[in-house]
Parts: sequence; C-alpha cells; structure tokens
Amino acid sequence: MTAQRLEGIGEYYFSTKLREIDDMNRQGRQVINLGIGSPDQPPHPEVIKTLQEAAARPDTHGYQNYKGSPVLRKAFAGWYNTWYGVDLDPDTEILPLIGSKEGIMHICMTYLNEGDEALIPNPGYPTYQSAVKLAGGTPVPYTLSASKNWAPDWEALEKTDLKKVKLMWVNYPHMPTGQRANKELFERLVDFGRRHNILICHDNPYSFILNDRPESLLAVKNAKDVVLELNSLSKSQNMAGWRIGALLGAQQRINEVLRFKSNMDSGMFLPVQLAAAKALELGKDWYDSVNAVYQKRREKVFQLLDVLNCTYDKDQVGLFVWASIPEGYKDGYAVSDAVLYGSNVFITPGGIFGSEGNGYIRVSLCATEEKLEQSMERIKATVWSSR
Repeated sequence: MTAQRLEGIGEYYFSTKLREIDDMNRQGRQVINLGIGSPDQPPHPEVIKTLQEAAARPDTHGYQNYKGSPVLRKAFAGWYNTWYGVDLDPDTEILPLIGSKEGIMHICMTYLNEGDEALIPNPGYPTYQSAVKLAGGTPVPYTLSASKNWAPDWEALEKTDLKKVKLMWVNYPHMPTGQRANKELFERLVDFGRRHNILICHDNPYSFILNDRPESLLAVKNAKDVVLELNSLSKSQNMAGWRIGALLGAQQRINEVLRFKSNMDSGMFLPVQLAAAKALELGKDWYDSVNAVYQKRREKVFQLLDVLNCTYDKDQVGLFVWASIPEGYKDGYAVSDAVLYGSNVFITPGGIFGSEGNGYIRVSLCATEEKLEQSMERIKATVWSSR
C-alpha cells in the first residue's frame, strides 16, 4: 500500500499521455506531438564544448558542494545583474538546483506543515498543486481570467481567509496563457506578500522566450523580504534535459531551503555546472537566434489555430500559444481528443492546468515548421474537413 501522501496525487498528465502516444506510434499512427515544451534545438556549441572538455578531465567526477560550484553561482549572479537588473550575492543568495521543478518541491517541503495553505494559480502549472499536497499542505486555487489579463483578482484575494496561507505560487511570463509581467503587477505581489506575511514564490523560466523585456520579481524594491524566485536554463538555453535551475532570494531563505535540499539530493556533476556557467555568459545574439526560430514557428501555430477556428491573443510570450476553443466543443479535452484521434496530432487541453483552462487549448512551439505544416494538412484533411 502506498503512503497516504500519494492519495489524490495522480501520475503527471504528460507522463500518461506520452505512453498513449507511444502506443499509437507502435500502431503506425506517427503522431505529431505539439503538446510538450521541450526545446528541440541544441545549446550553444561553446556550451557543449565546455561540457566535453570538463568531462575529459580526471578531477571533475567526484561529489560536488551542495550549494553548487562558485563558478556557477557567480555566473547566475552576473546573468541576473545583466538581464534583470538584480544584484545577488553569489555566496549567499543563489542556490543551484537540479532543475527548477525540483525546487518547487524543495520550497513546499521546507515551509509547509500539515494544515498550512498555499495559493496556486488557476490556470497554472500542475506541479504547484501536487507539490503542495505532497508536502502536507492544502492548495487554495486563485482565479486568473482573460478579463483581468491573467492577473490575480486582488479584490477576491483580499476577501479570502488568508490566516493559514504561507506560500503563494506565481509565474510570469505566465504558463499556460503567455501573459507578460508588468511593473504594477510585480509591485502588487510584493505588497500583498508583505501585508499578509505570505512568501511569494515566483517561477520564472520563460522570461527570454519571444519576450524583449526579461523581468524578475526580485527587481521590485525590498522584494527579497518576501520573495523567492526560481529560474531555469531549460527554455532560455535549450538545456531542458540537463536539469539546471536555481533558487534566488535572501540568505535566510536560501539556507532554510538548503536544509531540506541537502538531505534530498547532491550537487550537480561539475562539468554540467561549468557548461551552464558558459551558457549564462551568452549575449543578445544567442537569445535573438533562439527567438528567430520561435517567431517563425509561432506564425505557423497561429495559422494552425485559424484552421481549428480558435481565437487567441497575438501578444502572448513564452514557449506556447494559448487559444480559446471553437464553438461546438464542450472543452479543450474534446478538441484535443478530436485532433489526436482524428488527425494524429496532439495538442494540450487547457483543463489540465485547472478549471479556468477548460475552454482553452495550448500548442507548443517545440516542433519544426515542417511538422507544423504537416499538422495543418492533417487537420484540414480529417477532423475539420467538413466544418
């Protein structure tokens, strides 16, 4: 019998869906997957070269410091100063992580006791809710809607009983909606956290993708008093499989999370850390080249969504496109199933991100223009041919 903490925790949606898609492919269906945001382009050649050279050294294969290599921490500090205008002490305010998803769990396990509550966005990344539950806390969804530009409904939040709330999960640029951050929103988040003694946990992996204004919640004055921020190289540096992230915030918070993390995992392989440091030194040319690819793909996705009779905002950023479903369908699951089983193309139903996503679908930009063209042709020839 499994532990009680797993009650109500299902297998991650994409884990089960990928198995189904694998079964369909074994049947010869050749499904085109437009669901998951796993960058299909490689990291910069210098990053790979750094990894190869460091891995060939005889002195790089031992256990590493739980706080990460000083080289990597200094690189994160430089990255934050250059791109976000945030000053961080590399010795005390940066904690490298084996991916930022793991950091979500570290934070919840560090701060939540049985009966504590955490505010989670609806729609939002499903891992926030799972991590809160696994830590023994109670997730309390807060509504995000298009009518409020996917920002929290502050009036509704202020009327909520917040006495048991210890954490608030936020994520801008927002996944899945692609909503940009802005200064007013970030200032309100910091003010809300300070007034209600709530730790604001900002998950920030998408700030460089199709976004010319990378922003950090830590840039708000005195934000470190109430903010922890997670960041990642998965999207911005095409290094998803490398599992490199970081937690950034005040020294006290970093040390508190380190107490849990050091009992849970170890330091990253040193060559990976040195390569990550190289990646963080890349300049504007790198980000421009990554975004040039995504810009062309996004135009194709817009065309695909037009074929599906969906509506969408062209001013969204990040690695996906979020769109309202066409008339005649109950929800995003119905649209996703129709396209998958009818056209052998997988797109993500918005409902996996919470009830407020039921009327939406999400399409990933991590597929070539050729694959996107093929997807359009399949959809035109099958599911939507008679509409």
